[in-house]
Amino acid sequence: MLVVALPQVRLALGLTNSELALVTSAYGVSFAGLLLLGGRLADLYGGRLLLVTGLVLFAVASAGCAVAPTAYTLVAARFAQGVGAALASPAAMALVSSVVTEPALRVRALALWGVLSGTGATLGALLSGLFAHNESWRGIFAVLVAVALLCLVGTFRFVPAPPPVGAGRLDIPGAVLGTTGLTATGYGIIEVAPVALAVGAVSLVAFVLVQARSSQPLVPLGLLATRPRAVALGSIVLASAAMAGGFFFLSLYFQDERGASALATASLFLLFGLALTATGLLAGRLVSRYDVRPVLTAGLVIGAAGLLLLAPLGTTVLAGLVVMPVGVGLVFSSATVLAARDSPARLSGVVAAVATTAMEVGPTVGFALLVALASAAGGYGPALTGAALLFLLLTPAALTLRRTTRTPLRETSSDQ
Repeated sequence: MLVVALPQVRLALGLTNSELALVTSAYGVSFAGLLLLGGRLADLYGGRLLLVTGLVLFAVASAGCAVAPTAYTLVAARFAQGVGAALASPAAMALVSSVVTEPALRVRALALWGVLSGTGATLGALLSGLFAHNESWRGIFAVLVAVALLCLVGTFRFVPAPPPVGAGRLDIPGAVLGTTGLTATGYGIIEVAPVALAVGAVSLVAFVLVQARSSQPLVPLGLLATRPRAVALGSIVLASAAMAGGFFFLSLYFQDERGASALATASLFLLFGLALTATGLLAGRLVSRYDVRPVLTAGLVIGAAGLLLLAPLGTTVLAGLVVMPVGVGLVFSSATVLAARDSPARLSGVVAAVATTAMEVGPTVGFALLVALASAAGGYGPALTGAALLFLLLTPAALTLRRTTRTPLRETSSDQ
């Protein structure tokens, strides 16, 4: 969200390149690192409590960003923003599963949830461009405070407080290893830090070993071992990576090669956001009527077509900005429903955290690979074409998913 306004942030606070990089990465590192813990806490202590706690922390941290006098206070506030988001995000998705009890409505709600992160990213880019154009980057965080407060009011007004459905204790070793592994890996990728990557890799391997032996794991490995859920998470990773890569490459193309302003560039992405939101509103009905398989398959094919329209970076770009989000929206929506399907209600927070983590893996790992491909090929077009091919490679797996009419979430004892 802050990317377009980074030049103004640098000028206002006198930041070095390394300090500016920390401002950019602090949020993503804490958010990705604490998602699994946030999801498990939602299962143990209740989604509404974690949602309120996360929103309060996010609002306070955003206010801190808005008034930050130095680089390191801004970095600390951005890190705290990520912590708040990591508590609130899986709790919110888990509440959708527990509060919306009618199966068809639950499918539609989960499908809409699946595209909200993309819609938020699009609106964030537009907001960032608007404030950057007016040289008032602090206003971005003031808006976030207002949004968080509105969400708090809505939570107290409309969201009931269901009892926690989880049982048992928190897996402390798993929480420490998982948080360390995801945080270190995220930092290592974003900052290209080999030591952090090594720490992250070792921690994640240890995390898997601990989860396999634990009687009450943070993330039951059986929950991830099913083929449909693997397809769902892979689809989410691909879609989020393609969206992040598309935003990055097109931002550079419009501003560096076409001479567009930051505001004009952000405004162009409004097309993307409108198409994505409209698709999310429709996708739930499509999944309810036709099931996940045809919707996910169509999304992968349409998303690939949109990326191929973007790849030449010429006259077909505007068409790609409309076609690609339709595909991405169908993928996000159907894959979110598929990820939650047949999951035990007592682990709804963990499932939400895993799905949200997949959305974060795409813009970090997948995006880094796309940038590396663009550098090796000497242009953005081959990277976008490569992303399209990945969409198509996943299509056969989506086609072989079995059709089911079962509800998205049910209680079962087989996942522990």
